[in-house]
Amino acid sequence: MAESMSLWALIGNSSWIALLVLLLLVAASLVSWVMIIQRHILLRNALKAMVAFEDRFWSGMDLIVLYRDVQNEEYFNSGLEQIFKAGFSEFTRLCNQGTEDPDAVMEGAQRAMRVAISREQERLETNLPFLASVGSTCPYLGLFGTVVGIMNSFRGLAVVQQPTLASVAPGIAEALLTTAVGLVAAIPAVVAYNRYASRVEVLLSNYETFADEFSSILHRKVYSRK
Repeated sequence: MAESMSLWALIGNSSWIALLVLLLLVAASLVSWVMIIQRHILLRNALKAMVAFEDRFWSGMDLIVLYRDVQNEEYFNSGLEQIFKAGFSEFTRLCNQGTEDPDAVMEGAQRAMRVAISREQERLETNLPFLASVGSTCPYLGLFGTVVGIMNSFRGLAVVQQPTLASVAPGIAEALLTTAVGLVAAIPAVVAYNRYASRVEVLLSNYETFADEFSSILHRKVYSRK
């Protein structure tokens, strides 16, 4: 209890610059934790939905039936459905228009799938740049507060006739507090960014692999019409 009281007293006696730095660091930490939790839920659901859709796709179900099911059902946070719908919809549209050139049909379907992958990449990577910014800037922001606190401590020594450790200890402690809070804000953000960036890379790699395999299936279909 005494440590808690001394900590709050230390914060209460801090300069306005140190308080502003602490406020910014705490706000950045809280926002980053909200984003960390949101990204965790989204990526976990995206992985589950991807596995579930792959099982259905490779089960031998007719593509037209699967397309209708995907159109009518709700899937949570999955990218494969969007890629499948984009590719098959464009493929069907071009075929129904009577496009005679198989290469033009395949090019249109592949282009639609690339656009869908880009959109999924944007969705999966949302908020990751913020986590990277928190991880890279918060230690420096905390260091800024530390430098200001140490400068104030040395300025206080100028008006003391007999400087002692007790006279500078509060200022030094105030200065080090901002560094500690900066590290507390930065470390989880860096860990989360690295972990989630790796997961996004794995998901996108699976999306691109699926798009290539689906293109092969559509390629066989379009050339079988000739």
